[in-house]
Amino acid sequence: MASQKHVKTIYYRDLLHDDFSGTTISQVPIDENYKFVRKNIFFRIGAFILTFIIALPILFCILKIKHGVKVKNKKVLRKLKGKAYFLYGNHTQSADSYIPQVAINPFRKTYILSNPDATSIKGLKTIVEMLGAIPLPDANQNFKASKNFLKALDYYVNKNKVIAIYPEAHIWPYYTGIRPFLSNSFVYPVNYNVPALAVVATYQSRRFKKTPRLILTLSAPFYPDLTLSKKDARDKLRNEVYEFMKKEAASPLNHEYYLYIAKPND
Repeated sequence: MASQKHVKTIYYRDLLHDDFSGTTISQVPIDENYKFVRKNIFFRIGAFILTFIIALPILFCILKIKHGVKVKNKKVLRKLKGKAYFLYGNHTQSADSYIPQVAINPFRKTYILSNPDATSIKGLKTIVEMLGAIPLPDANQNFKASKNFLKALDYYVNKNKVIAIYPEAHIWPYYTGIRPFLSNSFVYPVNYNVPALAVVATYQSRRFKKTPRLILTLSAPFYPDLTLSKKDARDKLRNEVYEFMKKEAASPLNHEYYLYIAKPND
């Protein structure tokens, strides 16, 4: 990368588990009573109004003004019109909670698999749910909740919805690399025989603004290889998405606004 001036230095120890979101939320566990699918007519009407009439125009303006967001290769979405697919992205902004809906799929309901933190904030739980957050239960803590979660995925895929996943799991603001991530979440496209699509957030310096511009680049769809075992097909999808992300992130135009430095082992 070209010589750059960094505005902040962040020291990390663990690429997989360190989190720099800056939030401290008392997490409410997802139990067997959690409703992953809300069919109540009033909830659904409220969700439509909140998402497409209120939130979407406001959040789009925020993305444009604050981040100067630009989506590249959006033409690939034409192939997936009206079809279910899973969208995988690198996790570099708190705005990732609405970027898939607002910047990528403004005319389709998009759900986002999220940490239970998202539905743990008092007074905001229903709003977050209406906007499409689906909290991930801990299968080791509550098997029934995990079973209900999988039933919800069945429902949304059969309704041809888009489901976004951030396999890196933790937010690293303005990070320009791609952190290693597990292949577990790539079993979903294999299970349902639907495509996986990658979106890579990179950053471009701006002449008249200190913060860089957010560039989102979409891949072509990656389809599960059903000639392989489920595990091998899952791993293959993960590797295809990962390699695409690494290639895009390696662009010399990817502006390193924050500098991340690994702490030495004690």
